[in-house]
Amino acid sequence: MKKLTKSRRDKKIASVCGGIAEYFGIDSTIVRIGLIIFCCMGGSGLLAYILAACVMPEEEDYIDYQD
Repeated sequence: MKKLTKSRRDKKIASVCGGIAEYFGIDSTIVRIGLIIFCCMGGSGLLAYILAACVMPEEEDYIDYQD
């Protein structure tokens, strides 16, 4: 089951866009461009980003115990 988490591999500021891109299986650049567009359209994108940065959990380290 997929979980929406902050990315550890694709991190620029708070790794929110990287996490969203990994969840949907798209390039993180597309998500970042969308964020910029929303920020220019009244600032709602900035508020959503800050809220997501506070609410989204960090990506957990999964240890594979196969011998």
